[in-house]
Amino acid sequence: MEGGCWPYKCIAVVSILSSCCLLFVSGIERRYVNEWAAEVPGGPEEAELLANELGYELLGPIGSLENHYLFRLSAHPRRMRRSLPHITKRLTDDERVSWAEQQYIKERNKRSVLRQNTEDLFNDPMWNRQWYLQDTRVNPSLPKLDLHVIPVWRKGITGKGVVITVLDDGLEWNHTDIHANYDPEASYDFNDNDKDPFPRYDITNENKHGTRCAGEVAMVANNHKCGVGVAYNSKVGGIRMLDGVVTDAIEASSIGFNPQYVDIYSASWGPNDDGKTVEGPGRLAQKAFEYGIKQGRNGKGSIYVWASGNGGRLGDNCDCDGYTDSIYTISISSASQQGRSPWYAEKCSSTIATAYSSGDYKDQRIISADLHNDCTETHTGTSASAPLAAGIFALALEQNPNLTWRDMQHLAVWTSEYDPLANNPGWKKNGAGLMVNSRFGFGLLNAKALVDLADPKTWKGVPEKKECIVKDSEFAPSSGDEITIQIPTKACEGQENYIKSLEHLQLEATIEYTRRGDLHITLTSPSGILCMGIL
Repeated sequence: MEGGCWPYKCIAVVSILSSCCLLFVSGIERRYVNEWAAEVPGGPEEAELLANELGYELLGPIGSLENHYLFRLSAHPRRMRRSLPHITKRLTDDERVSWAEQQYIKERNKRSVLRQNTEDLFNDPMWNRQWYLQDTRVNPSLPKLDLHVIPVWRKGITGKGVVITVLDDGLEWNHTDIHANYDPEASYDFNDNDKDPFPRYDITNENKHGTRCAGEVAMVANNHKCGVGVAYNSKVGGIRMLDGVVTDAIEASSIGFNPQYVDIYSASWGPNDDGKTVEGPGRLAQKAFEYGIKQGRNGKGSIYVWASGNGGRLGDNCDCDGYTDSIYTISISSASQQGRSPWYAEKCSSTIATAYSSGDYKDQRIISADLHNDCTETHTGTSASAPLAAGIFALALEQNPNLTWRDMQHLAVWTSEYDPLANNPGWKKNGAGLMVNSRFGFGLLNAKALVDLADPKTWKGVPEKKECIVKDSEFAPSSGDEITIQIPTKACEGQENYIKSLEHLQLEATIEYTRRGDLHITLTSPSGILCMGIL
């Protein structure tokens, strides 16, 4: 658990921002590569000596992780169906190595879905069709169908000085609606291991995803091209890491790329949204997340924005995705133009907030830059929602550069709107009096409310994080289909780590059962709020 208390008053019971129980399962068929990640506490000289003695090629450090290195054995095939445990053991048995793992290919899917103007502010030809950025709130009788960005722009806040990088399949950085905001210092190609993230062209335009996501954030305003980015004066970079073999080391290098320079990382991908896959970050990626939130942005913490997933039709639950489910990420879901939950949206307790995207075939979709210096009005899925959120968070960082990663989560929770999405089922009031929904989190992002609350004149930040760990002894299953376990706690009362308000809740459990899919876990808070998942 992590404790937080507001500058205005302490709240006895807040909400579970994230996350519900996540159990990792084995049995997934893996395809291995001829690379090994290892932790060598002795540093780079020790790693070089180790490589020379054992016949490895030292590829270099893994991202920003201290004393973690990547080794290659060229004598073995680049890809193989079986691991080489004897080689891994040779590394782990060496006294200079504290941990080693052979890298394997991870299947990662881009979270796109396959398949009227009130203001004349810009000369960009598609601006009038960016319905989610128009100001519909000038008429109180009209439904709130926008992210309330225009009032922020009118204050002169447009993302200046903020750097966002998009972790994806590349970025067409010479696109005329992106190039002026492109930042090479926030960019790298981990698929080809060079500094140019330019996407690989093919006949299907498969690698359009990253350029579309980046355009949503930082399309240039008033240049007679495409539309306008949410943070149109921010700087945007691209990390090319999805167009090729994806390993734990590649993910860690991407998540931890240049963390003192990059402010916000936007990711619209994850494990398969097929209703069957339960997977999360590997050891290296998890360490990269931890390093980012502890050391990134000079200790204020990197801000990770993650698309919640598109497996709704297949019954997928984003609590089974350890990336969007992580306490270190801000998980973003989607709402359609009509304020409905789209057919692809997933349920989970870890979703924090919602931004717009596509809905049914009658609804407009999201406008952005596209490959070949083109424009699109068909960007879809939670892939399109996460970059809109990243752009809004960039506006908040311009307003207050001292916001921490936890500040940003709190701001999103306290300012997201229930009203525009109120017609959907599933809304409940939590112990802090906030409306919450497993499809939308705390509601639709409101840029004006979020930026206003972030004002450094009034926002004093959240207190230092505290952690209280409560352990329960082993229990024997009772007869019947349902087992109830009560874990009493006083939240470490009387100790330095006493939790006065609840920010995150994590459950670790080891449970043996016969058939996957038969286990349904429900966590119930004292106020009656449920957090559940099927495994």
